[in-house]
Amino acid sequence: MSEDLTNLGVKAIRDGVAGGDFTAREVAEAFNANVAAAKDLNAFIVATPEKALEAADAIDAKRAKGEELGKMGGVPIGMKDLFCTDGVQTTAASHILEGFMPQYESTVSANLWKAGAGMLGKLNLDQFAMGSSNETSYFGNVLSPWKKEGSNAALIPGGSSGGSSTAVAARLAPAATGTDTGGSIRQPAAVTGITGIKPTYGRCSRWGVVAFASSLDQAGPMARDVTDCAIMLEAMAGFDPKDSTSLDMPVPEWEKGLNPDLTGKKVGIPREYRMEGTDQAILDSWERGKEWLRDAGAEIVDISLPHTKYALPAYYIIAPAEASSNLARYDGVRYGLRDLPEGAGLQDMYAATRAAGFGDEVKRRILIGTYVLSAGFYDAYYTQAQKIRTLVAQDFEKAWGECDLILAPTTPNAAFPLGGFDGDPLAMYLNDVFAVPASLAGLPAMSVPAMLNGDGLPLGLQIVGKPFDEQGVLNAGLAIEQRSGFDAKPEKWW
Repeated sequence: MSEDLTNLGVKAIRDGVAGGDFTAREVAEAFNANVAAAKDLNAFIVATPEKALEAADAIDAKRAKGEELGKMGGVPIGMKDLFCTDGVQTTAASHILEGFMPQYESTVSANLWKAGAGMLGKLNLDQFAMGSSNETSYFGNVLSPWKKEGSNAALIPGGSSGGSSTAVAARLAPAATGTDTGGSIRQPAAVTGITGIKPTYGRCSRWGVVAFASSLDQAGPMARDVTDCAIMLEAMAGFDPKDSTSLDMPVPEWEKGLNPDLTGKKVGIPREYRMEGTDQAILDSWERGKEWLRDAGAEIVDISLPHTKYALPAYYIIAPAEASSNLARYDGVRYGLRDLPEGAGLQDMYAATRAAGFGDEVKRRILIGTYVLSAGFYDAYYTQAQKIRTLVAQDFEKAWGECDLILAPTTPNAAFPLGGFDGDPLAMYLNDVFAVPASLAGLPAMSVPAMLNGDGLPLGLQIVGKPFDEQGVLNAGLAIEQRSGFDAKPEKWW
């Protein structure tokens, strides 16, 4: 019974608990057991089985009284360790925040608990969400549950939300929160065969989420399928007066609005996304995606996004610049790690604390960001990058005159082995090449599983939509999901 329960997604669990097919406690116990048995995957920094059971018991009590259970009633989830959780350690996978216990709850997590969800634990990630492979965490690498056919080599689960993607793909959680700054929901979803959506910038509050790049960071759900993402996004989203960038708009009923019929819709294919070095299997999946959307009634049209090639370099100026500012607060004075050498002054303490607390990738991005913001280089780098960002956004605005949605690959390759890009951060950054443009423009975008490549590894397709059109993105994702018939899951080896 417990194994059957952990194969269920958000909708099936919610409806099953509401219908009395099983109790929320039975669901929580089953997933808690999977979390405990899968420690080798290192998906969780902290497991909170008692929190999952406490929430489940509350839901079971509500059902016994005939009360409303909520959009996520009885569903235990994983919480990316970037969201502050009251009384539960929140680290952003960094030594500098190890032991930090927030005395408040992030708006997104509070919304989910209010909707009836429970917390299985805090999920591992790339340190401060900086990475594409989950190899920068202070708490060790997260392993993908997938293996290449004929090989036992450990594979990356994508990043920065690699703990989230592994937890969902390995059936440790039916769903998980993620954050996406330049692709950190979509890329890990693609390489682990799950679904993830980054909503329009501002749909989900950033209050209580450890900041990386404030003009780009956006929370979103990662789950088994499109319907589960729609349900969870409804629970997560909403206006928050505590976040100045929060959208003061009603939250649509995305689950009720799901419709895979794309008759009358035009789907754009950006010619600039056919990039040198992209795996042939990725290009093949893109062609299949076009056929699936045609079959759903959509018209496929060619479009141009001419500034695409400048998006990635612009992102890796803007995001580090914002990071260098946001991470200045970690100085050893107010909270977190303090390294105070004997006889040291204030400046020495700052230097020692930040040297010991930050990992190499975080230091690299702080240095880049500080450099591009410095007096002699601000106009040459940061100002120019912001101009490129505007041009990228204008490219999309012009494209919406020709199409309603855009179809593209999510990643240029399938999952690669751990250590595959050691010593080559630029090659690692290229994993975000298809995801970054939508982030710079603040657009809703999601990745849905498309197929397995010749090595038996999952590949994802990306759908990008107009601002506030999460419904259109979800509907196109559902059309692909129904036609791809993707139901592969990793064979258990952990």
